[in-house]
Amino acid sequence: MGKPVLGLILGGILGALDGWSALLSAPEVAPDIVGIVIGSTMKGLLGGVITGYYARRVQSLKAGLIFGGAVGLFLAFLVAVFPQPDGSHYWWEIMLPGTIVGLIVGYATQVYGRVP
Repeated sequence: MGKPVLGLILGGILGALDGWSALLSAPEVAPDIVGIVIGSTMKGLLGGVITGYYARRVQSLKAGLIFGGAVGLFLAFLVAVFPQPDGSHYWWEIMLPGTIVGLIVGYATQVYGRVP
């Protein structure tokens, strides 16, 4: 499987799991879980494709991990920067899992994706 396609599939799956994990870290978001899962899946799909294309160009596990983690962190930051209705932010609850998803996708695309 090509690296961008692997990144897309894995990013989508892990993004959905990341969205569902919101119930564990912040149970008060239960009424909004459908939107959170959809948004997190889209974030995972986008990050996965970006990381997969990078992995196609650069054949380095270290660089793939750094880039994947950075993309995951950046996309999670774009979501976390929006405050909740009460004015609070879920910085760690959003950015930490997003970065971990990016690291996993960066690793998988470098190790398991095939180069065309």
